[in-house]
Amino acid sequence: MTALPSHRLAIAGHIVAEAAELALWHFSRRAELRLDSKRSQDFVSEADMAVERLIRDRLQQHFPDDNVVGEELGGELGSGANWVIDPIDGTANFLRGSPLWGVSLGLLEGQKPVLGVVALPVLTELLAAETGQGVFSKGQPFVRDSRFDQVKMVSLGDSADDRLQDAAAFYQGLRGAEWSVECYRCTTVGMLFAAKGLIDGHLQRRTTLWDIAGGLVICAEAGLEVTHAFRDGDIRHMSVAAGTASLLDAVRPLWPNLQPC
Repeated sequence: MTALPSHRLAIAGHIVAEAAELALWHFSRRAELRLDSKRSQDFVSEADMAVERLIRDRLQQHFPDDNVVGEELGGELGSGANWVIDPIDGTANFLRGSPLWGVSLGLLEGQKPVLGVVALPVLTELLAAETGQGVFSKGQPFVRDSRFDQVKMVSLGDSADDRLQDAAAFYQGLRGAEWSVECYRCTTVGMLFAAKGLIDGHLQRRTTLWDIAGGLVICAEAGLEVTHAFRDGDIRHMSVAAGTASLLDAVRPLWPNLQPC
């Protein structure tokens, strides 16, 4: 493990830290925000747009030749370097005043995740990782807390695209296997908590690339088993499982098509 993050990771960390400050400013004034609904329980505010624009501007300054994909302002994956932005993951939590929301930035080479930075601004958390370099917190190497692994806890992501019957059966299977199930309504929170060792992992059978791009490398570099899959090659229809070996062993009978990356 290197003593310090690479120049590219350090820049990405600074960008996300600045974006987190802007998001916090909007959070403190959320009663004044204009709000639109993309669909049931899927919201976008002017804060999402402002934070994504800031991240895009900074990426253009530092990495002008790289492609950018964002949840709010769009884009498609190219064959080279792709920065993937989720400006405020957990917008519903953000709007209701919950601290469980995050800012996520990931870098893919083609479709391969190679770098990720995730901030939870209210909780003053920011983790950054690059493939083969480990995880960093405040610029210093970070080691996942693996104590008390006998206390079995997992974060379960949900989606409006889930078939209710399937989602209920999956939850029932986890509970039947004696896992305590949390639902934070924010993928980046679930993945960051898993990387820190607060829980054993995060499972989400339907998600999007911008929700998971930042957390994928962080979880993998923290020592978790990580798998993700595109549904028909669509970045808007993906799945993710990031967890300890014991968690994924318990999950595979409930998720038969779960395959390692």
